[in-house]
Amino acid sequence: MQIYMVGGAVRDRLLGRPVNDHDWVVVGATPEQMLAQGYLPVGRDFPVFLHPDTREEYALARTERKSGRGYRGFVVQSSPDVTLEEDLSRRDLTINAIAASADWTGAGGLFDPYSGVQDLQARVLRHVTDSFREDPVRILRVARFAARFTDFSVAPETLQLMREMVAHGEADHLVAERVWQELARGLTEAKPSRMFEVLRACGALAVLLPEVDRLWGVPQRAEYHPEVDTGVHLMMVLDMAARLNAPLTVRFACLTHDLGKGTTPTDVLPRHIGHEARSADLLQDVAERLRVPVDCRETADVVAREHGNIHRSGDLGADALLRLLERCDAIRKPARFADVLLACECDARGRLGFEEQPYPQRERLAQALQAAQSVVSAEVSAEAAARGLRGPQVGERIRLARRDAIAAWLRQSPAQ
Repeated sequence: MQIYMVGGAVRDRLLGRPVNDHDWVVVGATPEQMLAQGYLPVGRDFPVFLHPDTREEYALARTERKSGRGYRGFVVQSSPDVTLEEDLSRRDLTINAIAASADWTGAGGLFDPYSGVQDLQARVLRHVTDSFREDPVRILRVARFAARFTDFSVAPETLQLMREMVAHGEADHLVAERVWQELARGLTEAKPSRMFEVLRACGALAVLLPEVDRLWGVPQRAEYHPEVDTGVHLMMVLDMAARLNAPLTVRFACLTHDLGKGTTPTDVLPRHIGHEARSADLLQDVAERLRVPVDCRETADVVAREHGNIHRSGDLGADALLRLLERCDAIRKPARFADVLLACECDARGRLGFEEQPYPQRERLAQALQAAQSVVSAEVSAEAAARGLRGPQVGERIRLARRDAIAAWLRQSPAQ
């Protein structure tokens, strides 16, 4: 039995990046031997075990043979006869196909049959073998790694292989959960725009997210969007979200906030009248198709519908501010509203020449919400009940009290 460290742990240590977890491959062992040493079986499709002390995953060396469409269409073979090189050959990228001994200190002692170290030094994402084409999830993984390793390029032959996979329909068989898993991870990387650039370059974006893909080449009014192209603007918004360390909920909202611009009739371009409602409808289609979590879906819906109104909120009075807060359900869900405002800031600053501009709307609306929240609903309700008011009348009293609180705050804050 021989144990090797493989994959991301080796790669990241060589790059000088933090190592968060380890993957281990065991060569020359049987499941019975692993059990005898106290390892706990967890793999359903192939033998994977948890270490009895560290709980890290140890997988028996294995090979895979394509047996059908999609990433589940494989026959896995694991036996003591499978070599380390055979195991590494089934991995996606050369930089992930480097192995080291279990006691590796970070210098020398590497097993690198596919020149992964050389590709690390050259900053290249390159597939290991032609078996790459057998798993369409690898298209998404390459795109995600491009978003993480921002100074790496995709090898031309790898990009061509990805194009062939898309042309042959492999991307059509990706399951929703895996697409969302990789998409979510890519959105939270250092430069999310690179993920979508790679997916566009190989044709996969048109298959997986046609609502996003159609935004490129759609013009918009230059006085508001100096970059003009909607797709270019979208990528700038995503990268601004990364710059501002926005959570996934915000980044997904940024991705989908302008989907409706892709369906604007050509005779009214470059204006996009009513795109907010169309964006909200389209993002619901995306969310259903990819089974997007509820928190991401709900935040994105508010951003899609209200980002234009939030951008224009600087001149709103107390009544209009309260109506905007109510439409955003801000009083009931203030944390979500904070995410909505951050997404709108990303949208405003994700434009050529506006990257360093302040976004006062975010602070102004946060303070307006704080003023509305200062109203103690129970006290207003008790006073209304004492006057003989009931039901909707009580609700209206609370609403008027919130409006008055916002109005008072506006009078005290002329600079706003």
